[in-house]
Amino acid sequence: MQGTLIGRYYHSVDEKGRLAVPAKLRVELGEPFYITRLNQNCLSAFSEEEWERFAAKLNAIPQSDAKAQCFVRMIFSGASKCEPDKQGRILLPQQLREEVQIDKDVVMIGASNRAEIWSKEKWEAYMREVAGSDAIAGLAAYGV
Repeated sequence: MQGTLIGRYYHSVDEKGRLAVPAKLRVELGEPFYITRLNQNCLSAFSEEEWERFAAKLNAIPQSDAKAQCFVRMIFSGASKCEPDKQGRILLPQQLREEVQIDKDVVMIGASNRAEIWSKEKWEAYMREVAGSDAIAGLAAYGV
């Protein structure tokens, strides 16, 4: 069972589209791990155990739910199985990089049961937006 993924790490994608995954996140994610896009802002990385749990939930969605199946297709068609090389790098598929506008500078964060990979620009804009809001008040509905 994996631990909770935490922390914020600044890295760069090299000219070949490779990203050095921080050692602490690599340990928690294990090998292999899976990346995909869940929204327009970032990529999500799941340990194999978390990916299987998530995939089982997606597979339980009825084929008759056309709207949900669009999302299921997006997640699985963009997913990539990652096995870091000896330097701890993974290849971020070009299409996924383009979809979330990752060019060079990235921020990789621990986000509880997954890691997220953001373009530095999008992450900074997101943090400015969140800092100026009362979004944290919404956690009260979940008993936090």
